[in-house]
Order: sequence, then C-alpha cells, then structure tokens
Amino acid sequence: MTQLAGRHAVVTGGASGIGRAIAEAFAAAGARVTVADRDAAAAEALAEQLGGAAWVVDLGETAALDDLDLDADILVNNAGLQRVAPVHEFDPEAFRVIHRIMLETPFLLTRAVLPGMYARGWGRIINVSSAHGLRASAFKSAYVSAKHGLEGLSKVTALEGAAHGVTSNCINPGYVRTPLVEKQIADQARSHGIPEDEVVEKIMLTQPAIKRLIEPADVAALALWLADEHAAMVTGASYTMDGGWTAR
Repeated sequence: MTQLAGRHAVVTGGASGIGRAIAEAFAAAGARVTVADRDAAAAEALAEQLGGAAWVVDLGETAALDDLDLDADILVNNAGLQRVAPVHEFDPEAFRVIHRIMLETPFLLTRAVLPGMYARGWGRIINVSSAHGLRASAFKSAYVSAKHGLEGLSKVTALEGAAHGVTSNCINPGYVRTPLVEKQIADQARSHGIPEDEVVEKIMLTQPAIKRLIEPADVAALALWLADEHAAMVTGASYTMDGGWTAR
C-alpha cells in the first residue's frame, strides 16, 4: 500500500499498544513515521524497524511543549494512562497528570502542527479517544473527563481547520487488548470488590454487545482510513468501535 507515500505522521504513545499498531499501519502504507514515546528503547527499536524516527519525550512535561514547532502531515494523539479510584479517594496529582497527558498535550501538539498543515493546505488530526469520551463509568473521573475534553478539542479543531484542508476526528474504541487495559485489572477488581479474573467479563464486557476485547490492529485500520484522501469530507466526527457499547 502506498496511499500515505510522502506523508509524515507523528504518533504519540507510539511504542506500544494502539499507538504501535497505528505506526506500523501507517509505515506499511508508505508514511514516514515518528514514534513519540517516553520509553526510549522501545521507541527507537520500533522506529528502526519502520524506517522512521524516534521522538523520546515525556508528554507530561507540558511546559516544554509551549513553543514547540512540529512539522507533520498527520498527528495521532494517542498517548494515555489510566487510574481507577472513587472521586473522593482520587489522588489530585494523578488527576492532573492524566489531564496534562490526555488533554493539554493534544492541544499543544495540535497547536504546534497546524501552521505547517495550513501552509500546505492538507492535514489530518486523529485523536484516539474512547467510548469513555461519550459515556461515563464509575471510578474513572480523570480519564472520562479528559476524554470528554478531547472530544471538544477535536471538534473545535475540525471547525477551524476546514478552510485549510485539515480534518480532525476522534476514534472511540471500547476496551482494547493493550498493556493499558491489562494494568487496570487489579485496580478495577479492588474498586468493584471482585476477583481479578472476573474483571474482563463482569466489568469490561458488560456493556458491549460483542463480548470480546478489541485488537489494536482494528483501531489502526480505522486510523489509516481517516488519514487517507477518501476521508477528506469526514471531520468533527467521533467513530465508535466499541462492540455496540454506546448503542445502549
């Protein structure tokens, strides 16, 4: 595939999980991919494999991004983290970190990349949101509120970018088979008072009509389409990939 030949894509959280799958799909389609991740070894190894570049960065250090000049045709805001706890027990600093990485950083990176996109008259902003950008779940105040904010940022970017050939969209998956999901099983079990081996069935797959975890490659396939020329009229949208969760 060569539909992204000549394009440069930056993928945050690109060294693992959904980000890695998107980076691999974009590279296979001909894009030059910059893997942005704080895990230097993983980012550099994947970048070498894909013939791209590694950007080793801690996206929680948002002050360092205020004056960033980012040159890319495609920006994928994917980096994220999770913390599961009741609101009255939620650590305030953990709340702030989640919002910095999952809302403030996408704003700063979008702000940095738009001037170049506007100058070229073409660009794609792809925000990896979540079913939790459209629905709420207990014990996830920081994650849910950050994803809801990302949805609003994406729509504003779509409206402003339309006259410049720039689209902005969200992908809204349910639970994806990634390290991020695996790491929250213990917290989910503790918060809900159930054994860890019951979390996937009783918590994660309760709402979806299709009872399985989503594969990262499925999300990457949708991201690849959104980056393509055929998606030029798709902007300000939120594409659910949640097995029917938000159909309820």
